[in-house]
Amino acid sequence: MPGIFDTKYFNAEVFGKYLETVPRYKQNAFLTSGVLRTRNDLRTMLADQTGGNYISIPMVGRIGGTPLNYDGSTNITATGIGTYLQSMIVVGRAKAWTEKDFSYDITGGHDFMADIARQVAAYWDDVDQGIILSILKGIFGVTTNNFNTDHTLDISSETGDAAYVGATTLNNALQKAVGANKNLFAMAIMHSQVATNLENLQLLEYVKGTDANGMQRDMSMATWNGRTILIDDEGTVETSGSPAVTTYTTYLLGNGAIDYCDCGVKTPNETARDAATNGGMDTLYTRQRKLFAPHGFSFVQPTTAIISPTNVQLETAARWTPVKDTAGSGYYESKAIPIARIISKG
Repeated sequence: MPGIFDTKYFNAEVFGKYLETVPRYKQNAFLTSGVLRTRNDLRTMLADQTGGNYISIPMVGRIGGTPLNYDGSTNITATGIGTYLQSMIVVGRAKAWTEKDFSYDITGGHDFMADIARQVAAYWDDVDQGIILSILKGIFGVTTNNFNTDHTLDISSETGDAAYVGATTLNNALQKAVGANKNLFAMAIMHSQVATNLENLQLLEYVKGTDANGMQRDMSMATWNGRTILIDDEGTVETSGSPAVTTYTTYLLGNGAIDYCDCGVKTPNETARDAATNGGMDTLYTRQRKLFAPHGFSFVQPTTAIISPTNVQLETAARWTPVKDTAGSGYYESKAIPIARIISKG
């Protein structure tokens, strides 16, 4: 019998279409909440230029200025709308998995499409979320224009319960970051410890669903004051100091917080067969290229240009800068950036 990746039975086009039908909880949460603003036009821009991995595009600001007195004698003077230039980079990732023929023989095999496609889709969801968390860590290392302090509510140095997230923490964090624009926020990415503390305080509300028997039950997805919650234990905790102190970072994201484009690759999925090694085995290769551009920030290329940044490079503050206007003298309005964070002890 063939292994589950056997090239004789693998059709990349069919597999790709099947992959698109698999429910993707994390990706869908980002998209439906509006945190990821899909920009298919960026794919065209990338394809039209040499290299196809780094672009700079105009970003429109807000109109403003003090209104003039309309008294019949004061001249009306006009001002223009601010324009800015934002630089973005594509992130490419690839992975492969190998299945031995012998493993198939002794286990009786699996349903290839249902089993593998489901796992591949979930795998890429985790990869994408890791990339987003690395980007957020990077931009919060930027001190220019005080974004990192203005958009951070750090309660970790408080005493007692005040050092932990509570009933008013979210509201205070959003007001500190964007003032009256706090209604823009739609999602929170947090550590399971923070989520557990909020659940113990009965501050989380789980989405209701109806099971096959018609019974209404809590689903696995929760909200915090109406904001969708995603749990991530990898990029949201840090232990430092002597004695060691553990702090948790909760990232808050709003509508259009990140421009997003699935840039595509020549061959997203393919298999190869090695009939000799280990008695025969098949390998599934999968690839992706995606663009995640945080609102109000540009990716800064070093002297030797980066083709595809690693997560470590995305976490490096020197790789990011607040977007400047086309004259190079002013920064994009910080309160218009729907990104914030809470640092707490839990």
